[in-house]
Amino acid sequence: MVQSSRGSVVQDGSGIPSAVPSVPKPGPVEVTANDPRYADFQMRGYNRRFIGAPESVVVVHDTGQVVDVVAAAVRDGRRIAVRSGGHCAEGLVDDPAVQVVVDLSRLDAVYYDPRMRAFAAEAGVTLGRLYEVLDLGWGVTLPGGTCPEVGLGGHVTGGGNGVLSRLYGHISDHLFAVEVVVVDEDGTARSVIATREEDDPHRDLWWAHTGGGGGNFGVVTRFWFRDPDAEGDDPAALLPRRPTRYVAAQVGWEWSKFDEESFSLFLRNFMGWCERNSAPGTPTAALHGEIAVLQQSAGTMILMGRLDPSLPGSEEVLEAYLSEVTAGLPEPSFTVRQDEPWLYKVVNVPDAAEAFGLESSKLRTKIKAAYLRRPLRDEQLKTVFRCLTDGSYGHPASGIMITTWGGRMNVPDPSDTALPQRDSVMQMSVVTSWNDPAEDDKHLAWIRAFYADLFAGTGGVPVSDEWTDGSYINWPDPDLADPALNTSGVPWSTLYYGDNYARLQRIKAHWDPRNVFSHALSIERP
Repeated sequence: MVQSSRGSVVQDGSGIPSAVPSVPKPGPVEVTANDPRYADFQMRGYNRRFIGAPESVVVVHDTGQVVDVVAAAVRDGRRIAVRSGGHCAEGLVDDPAVQVVVDLSRLDAVYYDPRMRAFAAEAGVTLGRLYEVLDLGWGVTLPGGTCPEVGLGGHVTGGGNGVLSRLYGHISDHLFAVEVVVVDEDGTARSVIATREEDDPHRDLWWAHTGGGGGNFGVVTRFWFRDPDAEGDDPAALLPRRPTRYVAAQVGWEWSKFDEESFSLFLRNFMGWCERNSAPGTPTAALHGEIAVLQQSAGTMILMGRLDPSLPGSEEVLEAYLSEVTAGLPEPSFTVRQDEPWLYKVVNVPDAAEAFGLESSKLRTKIKAAYLRRPLRDEQLKTVFRCLTDGSYGHPASGIMITTWGGRMNVPDPSDTALPQRDSVMQMSVVTSWNDPAEDDKHLAWIRAFYADLFAGTGGVPVSDEWTDGSYINWPDPDLADPALNTSGVPWSTLYYGDNYARLQRIKAHWDPRNVFSHALSIERP
């Protein structure tokens, strides 16, 4: 291991040197409360329910600076949090106990690293920038999320998925190596590169970052990506090829056309399609589908399907999907078909908050997730219908989304990576968003009651059984750690990490023995 706080070459445990582009970097920038820039950093968070007030925000520009900042914070006994893109849905970074926020937004390089035979991307890179650089440089892409402003630092470490994941797997399934600033027992901060190579003595640290969540083991400063099945050293053959175009179909209905029976049929049709088309290797894996069923006051419900039209049989797959899901339903109020350039579409995503008349700068939100192994049962469909037609709540920016799952995401064994959910057929989220702080209690009460009723048979949470398989750590929900809201007897850690949690705990004890890196849902030492 070569440790360097300023040099241009670092080395992983397998002896693989990796060159960092030699671009002059400014020194770290510390912003405190009396600096006029401080308020701007407070606004970098996604959810305005949580606004941090750290003693300082330190903007870093390379791994060496992260080492120095972390070392100083440990020496001074100050609690650290790390911000990449700022899209954490809960207050894990904007916690009142946090004293130093390490801001990675200037770590934004993306390049091909020939020594690793992999694409390197620093942890502050946003998904939009990642897609753009990979696309324009080599005609390749990664199966990450759909929001271009999300930062890699949190997205990859929690698994990360998007419209190409049924076809290619999670973005974390393509993680070849990770660079992490860790803190030893004696308080020494250093950088480590861990790879997926079987003989790498640091391989467990790589494994922990393939779905073990962000902010648990150290500060990730850089990722390297290569398809696990790729061979050779041609960069254009080491990641999935970018789609030729982006075809998206939307079918919408007015809520007024539906009663409970037709509403339940809509969900059954969609969930049935998901169950029949989730197996690894399914020819329908090219299609990413979802339904957005908003509170009745929103007026509409929407079915969506997206795919690359150049893939063999894609048009037939899309038409069959639309036909099967809409069978027996009322006549749609509208049907829209978009055919747009791939890169243009993935970096120009409409602001969802503004679509509901909300101000993004004041967005307050709550999201609760579940992996579904089988379709919702009849009593759960009744709960969904009742909660979404509750006139006493009547908030249009709320509802459920259910997304197609499976395909290549379900190829790895649950223990191959830290992400254990490898046989689900759908992913579901319940969400509500608003602007007025005075309405917090109302909206939180609604979504908590909805989720609790939906999973009433298993203690108010989606335990791992034949129907559900826990929740998604990239949509963190501290409610799962509250015994008043989770009465299942199953700890939050099992809901997120299943049987992989004990291994994550051992890795935590080894790489973060002082528990420097912690938050409300961080891995606990054994």
